[in-house]
Amino acid sequence: MKTKLIGLGILAAVIVAAAAYVGVSKSRAVTEINGYVGGEKIGFLEDEDVQEILRDRYKLGINYSKAGSIDMVTSDTTGEDFLFPSNQTALELYEQVNGKPVKSEIVFNTPIVLYTRSAVAQALVTSEIVSVQDGVFYVDMEKLTAEIEQGTSWADLGLPQLYGSVTVGTTDPTQSNSGNMFAGLIANTLSGGVADQNNVNTILPRLQDIFQKLGYMESSSADLFDQFLKTGMGAKPLIAGYESQLLEFAVENPETWSQISDDIIMMYPTPTVWSSHVYIALDDAGTEGIDALMDEEVQKLAWEKHGFRTGVYDTPTDISHFGVSGLAEEITQVAPMPDANTMNLIINALQ
Repeated sequence: MKTKLIGLGILAAVIVAAAAYVGVSKSRAVTEINGYVGGEKIGFLEDEDVQEILRDRYKLGINYSKAGSIDMVTSDTTGEDFLFPSNQTALELYEQVNGKPVKSEIVFNTPIVLYTRSAVAQALVTSEIVSVQDGVFYVDMEKLTAEIEQGTSWADLGLPQLYGSVTVGTTDPTQSNSGNMFAGLIANTLSGGVADQNNVNTILPRLQDIFQKLGYMESSSADLFDQFLKTGMGAKPLIAGYESQLLEFAVENPETWSQISDDIIMMYPTPTVWSSHVYIALDDAGTEGIDALMDEEVQKLAWEKHGFRTGVYDTPTDISHFGVSGLAEEITQVAPMPDANTMNLIINALQ
């Protein structure tokens, strides 16, 4: 009888333990959410350290499809839990069509910059289109825009080895955020301030003319930056992109970066515009991504490994670990983007 009771006790303990294990397993199940993200954030989302924190600390997995910021907020979002475009204008455009999302949050920022090669940078300095202060290259956007409008050739700037006239390679502004923001930056420059609905119509023909000179435009910022690195000075002498792209590349490819670092020059437009990467939760499941991405350790990784400026790192910013010369410690000369209604007019004009 005693042996039977002991056996029943062991069986009961096993059942309780098994039930507890199942309960714990269920409570620790990882929630998978789906959405669209800009290509420039894929390296961050695929970072194993980031994924580990999201999985272990927040029980969250983020599945994504790559899409341009404008495309994602104007397309069908059925079945998606979140959108992760690269500026607040995209959020405003989303709200105009769909109303307020369940929740939204700016996760990190990065300024729009121009990338070029050392020979081109030196020619632009000699032509007084670019200046150098404390080792940082700054582009006078009024002067650069004037050269583009005038059809100045690269040969006129002392670069006879380059074909054609001065332009800035960019992504399609009707699809991708970096191109969209560069269009806003040029619109600001042409209007002599911040473009708005009162002045945009007067500068739209000039803006259209500038973008017509660019020819084929990539739909992804990541693809454009990759082509810039691979095809050399002749194919893409000057492009617009994000500061974070070069910083991430330098961290992830230290050997390659050491070989090309003397030739790749990052230049800051004066003024530039901030690309604010805003996470848009479309449902309750999507809101879980906000807490996870705003985690202090995740934010630290976003800066130190992927170059996104957050609010976590100390001030003054520690920029030395990137090994990128000409990196501005602080971004001080910044103009606001045109509002969503103005950008809508610009996008429609550039279709």
